[in-house]
Amino acid sequence: MHLQPSWWLPSRSVPLDTGDVGHRVVIRSLVHGHTGPSGGPAMTDVVGVLQAYDGTTAEVVRRDGTPVAVPVADIVSAKRVPAAAGRRISAEDLQRICAEGWPAPVSEPLGEWVLRAAGGFTGRANSVLVAGDPGVPSAQALAHVVGFYQRHVLPPRAQVVAGSAWADGFAASGWQPMAGPRGGAEVMVARLRGGPSPREEVVLNEHTDDAWMRLYNRASGHDAALVRRLLEGPDDVAFARVGDPPVAIGRMVVTGAWAGLSAVEVDAAHRRRGIGSAVVDALVAWAVGRGARWCYLQVTADNVGALALWHRYGFREHHAYRYLVPQGLADPLRPPAT
Repeated sequence: MHLQPSWWLPSRSVPLDTGDVGHRVVIRSLVHGHTGPSGGPAMTDVVGVLQAYDGTTAEVVRRDGTPVAVPVADIVSAKRVPAAAGRRISAEDLQRICAEGWPAPVSEPLGEWVLRAAGGFTGRANSVLVAGDPGVPSAQALAHVVGFYQRHVLPPRAQVVAGSAWADGFAASGWQPMAGPRGGAEVMVARLRGGPSPREEVVLNEHTDDAWMRLYNRASGHDAALVRRLLEGPDDVAFARVGDPPVAIGRMVVTGAWAGLSAVEVDAAHRRRGIGSAVVDALVAWAVGRGARWCYLQVTADNVGALALWHRYGFREHHAYRYLVPQGLADPLRPPAT
């Protein structure tokens, strides 16, 4: 983002110091070798949390988790700004945060896009995350996507924010919505607040085990070691269980100020007893203790019961994403020809 209004004259004042560390700031700095629209030096802004400041470099972490090191000598102006509200985060930035909480075993950047492969376990881990600029012309980017998934013997698939410019671009290139009940999802968000004390029967662990995995329906038919590698991949993750063997499970991951809730399952014979809510309450308390202020989850748009449940917890729809595939490869179970 390049901002240089013609009326704005650079000042080399840098009102930052170590006391600003931990606060949200906006920093405007020079872009060497480029000219701004008014003919003066080009400048760029970065907004995020100041992680470190030593008088030489200001280290800022953007809302999507991207770190940026700004040389102090290049800073034109800087100031604190109010903390961002969770629902104001852009869909693409939230998509990036969600991806950090669901890291595919195979991940390859394409500019700001991320190509992901996980042996077919979940669409999120086996699609290209379309957020930002791929760094190459769109036709070349799409060809690269198709080639990546052909190499991994998976159907080419793109995770695209519904209604975005990229959704229109993919459609114009012949990509179409993926068929089937899991052709996309609604992303919901809620502000985290202190709730009831976790019930003693809910146990939290850093790892899964075979009994936990047996209750996780999404893992059925997939390589257990691969699924476990994905689930346990983030640095800060917790797995909840009630009972041994478990009759209820859940998973929560924390990425900075954001927590991601998933894999909440209750055995059919033990439903309507409040143990699912107990799992959610324990995971929320754990996330709040890790500094998370907002939570996201993903649910299919046709799951009316789940949508109603999450609304009662205070979750509201933030955006939707859809999986797109090249025309002629709409069946997600049919791999491309090799």
